[in-house]
Amino acid sequence: MRKSLRVAGLATACTVAGAALYATGVASADQAGPRPTKEPHNIGLLVGEIDDYYGASQDADGVWKSSPDSPYAKDLARIQAKAKKDIKKAARKAHHGHGGHGGQGARGKKPAIVLDVDDTALLSFDYEKSTNFTYNNDSWDAYVKAAKRPAVFGMPELVKYAKSQGVEVFFLTGLAESQREGAVTNLAKAGYKTSLDRTHVFTKNKANPPAYLSHCATPDAWKCDTVQFKEGTRKHIESTGYDIVGSFGDQVSDLAGGYANKTYKLPNPTYFVG
Repeated sequence: MRKSLRVAGLATACTVAGAALYATGVASADQAGPRPTKEPHNIGLLVGEIDDYYGASQDADGVWKSSPDSPYAKDLARIQAKAKKDIKKAARKAHHGHGGHGGQGARGKKPAIVLDVDDTALLSFDYEKSTNFTYNNDSWDAYVKAAKRPAVFGMPELVKYAKSQGVEVFFLTGLAESQREGAVTNLAKAGYKTSLDRTHVFTKNKANPPAYLSHCATPDAWKCDTVQFKEGTRKHIESTGYDIVGSFGDQVSDLAGGYANKTYKLPNPTYFVG
């Protein structure tokens, strides 16, 4: 799957966005009359709001694009500006022998950042629009392997900046091992000029899980949820001599679990991964 859990369909997004319960009012023991209820956010209006947020438009080939002048792009720019300041400060501390001290960071380790791939490094807006915000294993697999996604606005530049500060860059994605080639090819095409080998790009290998995930995965049974998979992998990265000064993701589950001094949640109103 796209990530370990994909809550598919616009109806789910609608529920999350509206933060409302939908039910017919019923009487209860402590209330004689029906309780008032709140109607969920209207799906048609929500799609329009998402389009406006991304500045949605189609090119001559029918591919859905987001505008670099959209509210989405502006939100990204604000997050990235803050992250660059934090990266510069952390890199300066590390290179002057102070090391990291947030979370599980250790003195003297080399600073690093970790990025999720889907909608953190590579934008999947065309897939969401083309499928009416509904996930399907086969169509998603073909989309990833086509390796045609554009970069999320500003993220190649953030990676370039981190490397200029002496900060190592890793990618940590819930994409399957079978989708590695498509992801790596796409990252390179999208402008990520950094190491993209197996020691820098971590995918979900259910058939042959690494030893550092043995607490939740074996070749016979993969039981890692998103948080366990990403937490365990960040812990592994730090065990190889790095201090993760920043972790970037579009889902809260990308970032939970520790082993990063700071986390940066990028906007994504199109789907939810628990």
